[in-house]
Amino acid sequence: MDGITAAEKSNSVLRPLKEKLEGRRGRAVLICAGCLIMFAVLFITGFMMDDSGLRTNFLERSLAPSLEHPFGTDWLGRDMLVRTVKGLCLSLQVGMLAAACSTVFALLFGLCAATLGPKADSLVTGLIDVIMSTPHLVMLILISFTLGGGAAGVISAVALTHWTRLARIVRAEMLQLRNAEFIKISEKMGKGRLWIARHHMLPHVFPQFMIGLILLFPHAIMHAAGLTFLGFGLSPHNPSIGILLSEAMQHLSTGYWWLAVAPGLCLVLMVKAFDILGNTMRYLMDPKTSQQ
Repeated sequence: MDGITAAEKSNSVLRPLKEKLEGRRGRAVLICAGCLIMFAVLFITGFMMDDSGLRTNFLERSLAPSLEHPFGTDWLGRDMLVRTVKGLCLSLQVGMLAAACSTVFALLFGLCAATLGPKADSLVTGLIDVIMSTPHLVMLILISFTLGGGAAGVISAVALTHWTRLARIVRAEMLQLRNAEFIKISEKMGKGRLWIARHHMLPHVFPQFMIGLILLFPHAIMHAAGLTFLGFGLSPHNPSIGILLSEAMQHLSTGYWWLAVAPGLCLVLMVKAFDILGNTMRYLMDPKTSQQ
């Protein structure tokens, strides 16, 4: 009887957890955890991989994918699996830093537009209109070229051109929040604009900030790879995905298909994983769906 009682107690404790995991919210949590684990494994694998696969080895040049070299080797005998993993880690770092800077710009400009009066609002909205009316790729190339290319040029170009849409969302949320009852009470109590923005507005837009940050990752990674592919980004000495694809274009006509397929497919999968993570986080943090 004691054993049955203990089992029943255990089932009564685990049943709510099981039901929660079987619901839509539980599946969303598992999806987020799976994406984060995948990115962590990628970083750890890239950190632990030996750099010997990046060295030239003419005895193993242009080998097709095999058990020894799952992604094959390039025309200099370098292992494409090592180059792809290292390139993904580098592209991920550049994309994450660019997306983080861009979301900070969006938050600051949206906050200024909503709290510093009509003149600041007109200035910010005008700047947003100018950036969004300019061809995106042209602006990316101009900024990256002006700053000398490299990692700093790519990060600056992506950060300075991707903040506009999120800034509009933050501005709209704050303008709507400005007429809320607790904001009016704080103003009557003598609280300043910066105090209200810090203690009331910023916590309110934090979910939008986090979702915007995650959803900007795939755009930043793709545009960073595109700039590098066009020759305006990272140095050819760095094994980034853009460099791998750019180099592969010179050898596809000779039948070395694996030079482009493996890095390109891995880039698409990583970008899709970020997109899934962002949409799932939005589902979890949206008040309309967070309780489902």
